[in-house]
Amino acid sequence: MSKRFRPMRSLLAAALALSAAAPAFAGDKVFSNTYFFGDSLTDSGFYEPFLVSVYGPNAALADKFTTNPGLVWSEFVADYFGSNGAPAWQLALVNGVPTLVPANGNNYAAGGATIVPGPGYPPTPPTQFAPSLTDQLNAYLAANGGAADPDALYTMWGGANDLFFNLGGATTQEQFLSAATAQAQLVGTLEAAGARYVMVPTMPDVAITPFGLSQSPENQIGINQLVQGYNATLFGSLQAAGLRVIPLDTYDFLHEVVANPSAYGLVNVTMPACGAAASLGCVPTDPTAAMTWVYADGVHPTTGAHQMLAEYAISMVEGPRQVAVLPASADAVGRARAETVFGHATGVQGEGMRWWGNARGDFQHSSSEQNAYGGSGPAITGGVDWRSGALAYGVFGGIGRQSIDWGRGAGDFTQTDTTLGGFIGWTSGHGWVTGQLSYTNLGFDTHRDIQIGTATRTHDGSPGGSNITAGMQAGWTFGDGAFRNGPVLGLLSQTIKVDGFNESEPTLSTSLSYPEQKFDSLIGSVGWQASYAINERVQPYARVAWNRQFEDAPAEAFAQSQTLGMAGEYAVPGLSQDKDYATLLAGARIHVAGFDADFGVSGTISQDSADNATAFVTIGRGF
Repeated sequence: MSKRFRPMRSLLAAALALSAAAPAFAGDKVFSNTYFFGDSLTDSGFYEPFLVSVYGPNAALADKFTTNPGLVWSEFVADYFGSNGAPAWQLALVNGVPTLVPANGNNYAAGGATIVPGPGYPPTPPTQFAPSLTDQLNAYLAANGGAADPDALYTMWGGANDLFFNLGGATTQEQFLSAATAQAQLVGTLEAAGARYVMVPTMPDVAITPFGLSQSPENQIGINQLVQGYNATLFGSLQAAGLRVIPLDTYDFLHEVVANPSAYGLVNVTMPACGAAASLGCVPTDPTAAMTWVYADGVHPTTGAHQMLAEYAISMVEGPRQVAVLPASADAVGRARAETVFGHATGVQGEGMRWWGNARGDFQHSSSEQNAYGGSGPAITGGVDWRSGALAYGVFGGIGRQSIDWGRGAGDFTQTDTTLGGFIGWTSGHGWVTGQLSYTNLGFDTHRDIQIGTATRTHDGSPGGSNITAGMQAGWTFGDGAFRNGPVLGLLSQTIKVDGFNESEPTLSTSLSYPEQKFDSLIGSVGWQASYAINERVQPYARVAWNRQFEDAPAEAFAQSQTLGMAGEYAVPGLSQDKDYATLLAGARIHVAGFDADFGVSGTISQDSADNATAFVTIGRGF
């Protein structure tokens, strides 16, 4: 590397060091907890004590409706969000009597459960004792004084056992569809108790399971129509009641996986890994079947299929939170750009007209457990200014590009910005004040990756946006000699908008659409700066400031399923934002060969939710 590039290399290294020096983000927990209500598809071991009493201790290794001893989707989801997916209660034999006993988890689901109270399916031991989803919800509310934690994630998945009762002739179609209405009412009860984040999966298409495929073509059509009727009734009832839920389109998701199994690392989508045996109590003789077959028995998924369901469910939560990074990224770049203009405006010397140009590298980093994004990119800003006596004013423009990775293999986005603005400054004696105003046109190209089994789905989007920035800085300088220092006060406002957009591949269950996002930022700062004139040509300087964000970050991030549009817009918790943090700036101004140069690095410190740094070089000269 030639010598002329070494200063910039050193600046970039220093910027990265500043960023890394801030404390690592411990992790903003997305949800305070997770709670599950459902049937065998969600059950994480409800029947274990009963099975151990009847079959002995080895039954504890095969207590779920899957390819034991694997996990089910609720356990994968709970593990991802750092919560407890173990059973909240279990069925045990107490003096020979089946009895519900408390356990230490948050999963109330029980294999065989129907929506409303009644015997579970099949109505034989042990599933006949399954508490309904109504009983499950009542038990949760009773244990919590009738209130639901508003910061927790809840899932409410049922209806399959109501379907089987109907197929067996025990209920009419009207009674079956009324279960969907009852499920929606349970969601209403939960939300009325305080819940804000309720995930509601559709009923999967039972017609394409091994059980369904064993039926006549006419019966397969009938099963499919019943499933579609249930889903339409469920989400129609939710919509009519104005209930906001996180939808999970397992109906289309299952069809997508079965239509192209090899893409997901699957080798069998029609046969049960447990053969003719029921999944409860089954440990497949072929150990690879748990991850390469879809079904454990006639209707229940294998562990591999459960993991894919969990990956899909997690993507529905993470998608809106990933897109919420877009305005946050624009905010970070906008702050760096504003500091560039402030730095130039306060350094304008001499009478007359001048030109200036700035090259900047911006670095963003968040080590959040749930939103570990990061990236960097270059920016160029320049303009023309005039000084007459105490007054200086000018115009500027700039372009920039950021490449940000969302982390966790979740994809990336690029951000481009084009800015026009102006500034005005006044200096009198030891005091000075500077103001600026600018408009920035934003553009984004998003590439959201979702890992489903061995397949990676990518959904693209290209929203635009804008940033209106207004700021002011003022200060006072003590001393007339080589060493000077004094206080600095600042206020910076940004109004950022990111347009709503639809992701690509709208027919896939994982594809989302997003509404317009608005991000308001108002940061006040108070600091102290100092400089020392080594000679007439070289003047190093430094500044430390404490910053306060007066605006609240958006509390929630929003999205909508493109395949389940009738579910409407849903919300998940938004990104966290630090209210207070420090910034550090260090640099030097140099005058050589008629040119004025300013180079340095800046970065945030004592900031939990993100670490940002900038390296810059500014060169100017009078006309």
